[in-house]
Amino acid sequence: MEWIVAPAPVPYEEALAFMDARVAAIADGREAECVWLLEHPPLYTAGTSADPAELVDPDRFPIYEAGRGGRYTYHGPGQRVAYVMLDLKARGRDVRRLVTGLEDWLIATLSALGVAGERSDSGVGVFVGEAKIASIGVRIRRWVSFHGVSLNVSPNLEHFSGIVPCGLHGTPVTSLEALGAETDMARVDTALRTSFEKVFGLPAA
Repeated sequence: MEWIVAPAPVPYEEALAFMDARVAAIADGREAECVWLLEHPPLYTAGTSADPAELVDPDRFPIYEAGRGGRYTYHGPGQRVAYVMLDLKARGRDVRRLVTGLEDWLIATLSALGVAGERSDSGVGVFVGEAKIASIGVRIRRWVSFHGVSLNVSPNLEHFSGIVPCGLHGTPVTSLEALGAETDMARVDTALRTSFEKVFGLPAA
């Protein structure tokens, strides 16, 4: 398993190109699994279920077709994005289990940071009370996962107002900063890595 931490915001097109190449390499057995931790410049992405009516302010930030599951999502500085490229052939070929594992990972990470995250009947992702703090959107190609999760550490929450985030009308968005919790990205990354290893372990031999 390789962990990569981007030192500066990564353009979205660059991230897509990296994931495409890495997924192919993992599927061919040429590269190890990978978790890539990064931030993006302010932008909106549209998942495969995106409803144009939920794009409230189409001229505000660049909009990208992501190819992942889900609807509209915001990415920007202060939000930790984790692109998770796992070989599901070695992990049971179970997409539902993957998504559940990603939720468990985020909940465990938040717990390590002193925040009680939980699932919600409202949809996929992790919530604190009624507010959403983390989103999940994945895609599978040749039984390798890509895209992944986003955790709101200290983003400008007003930037979410240009969309209906994840199609959840009336659901507020929160962050670690808004909750008075940890905002040091290096400490968040440490919690993410430690929790990931507890939840996912290593692929079967």
